[in-house]
Amino acid sequence: MTIIVAVLRWLAVGFVILYLLPIAVSAALYYAGERPADWRSADRSSAGLLPTPPPDAAVVRIFSARTVRWRGIFATHAWIVVKDRGEATYERWDYTAWGDPIRRNGFVADGRWFGSVPDLVFSMDGEAAERMIPKIRAAIESYRHAERGSYRAWPGPNSNTFVAAVMEAVPEIRATLPPTAVGKDYPHDDRWVGLSPSGTGIRFTLGGYAGVTLGWVEGLELNILGAIAGIDLARPGLKIPGLGRIGF
Repeated sequence: MTIIVAVLRWLAVGFVILYLLPIAVSAALYYAGERPADWRSADRSSAGLLPTPPPDAAVVRIFSARTVRWRGIFATHAWIVVKDRGEATYERWDYTAWGDPIRRNGFVADGRWFGSVPDLVFSMDGEAAERMIPKIRAAIESYRHAERGSYRAWPGPNSNTFVAAVMEAVPEIRATLPPTAVGKDYPHDDRWVGLSPSGTGIRFTLGGYAGVTLGWVEGLELNILGAIAGIDLARPGLKIPGLGRIGF
C-alpha cells in the first residue's frame, strides 16, 4: 500500500509539473499580453507569410495559430493552403464550428487567426508540392466528418483533427502539428491503435481523451485530456502543454 501511495504521489507531482504549471504560465502570458476587445473586431488580415504566387510553381503550406479568446491559452487552430501550378491565387481549407464545417477560402490564406499570427508547420514548393496537391484534395473530399454538426471542439473532431487526417493521407508530409493542436489525436477513422500519422511510429489513443504516440517525426507524446507533453526526437526539443514546442 505504501508503494502504491508513493507512486500515486509522484504521478500527481508529475501531472502538476508537466501539465498544470505550463498551462498556468501560458494563462499568465495570455492575460498579460494585448488581446482584441472583441473577436468580431480582431485582426484577420494577411500576416505576410506567403509570397506573391509564382504562376509556374505549386505551393503547399500548413499553418497553425492560437485559437480565439481564452482557448488560446492552451489550444491552436490549423489550416491548409495550396496553389496549383499555373494558378494565380492561393486556396485555403479550414474546418470550423459553424455552417458546413469544411470551409474553402473562408479566410485570407495566411491571415491572422483573430489577431494571432500563424506559425508555419509545413512548407513545400515546386514539383514535390504539385504531386501532393491531388492527394490533399482527395483527403479533403473523403473526410468522413464533413456534415453539419460534426465539429466538436474537444476532444474532436475539430480543425486539428481535420488537418491531421489530411497530413496522414499524404505520406510525403513528414511533419506533425504542434503539441497545442488539441484534437490532432482524435481517432477520425475510429482506429484507437495503429501507425502514427506520419507513418514513422505507433499511436494509442483513448478516443482523443488520452493516449501515447511514439514516432520519429512525432517524437514521444503523452496526451492527457488533449494536452500533450513530450520530447521531439528528429529535432531535439520539448513539447509543453500550453506553451508549445521549445527547442531547436
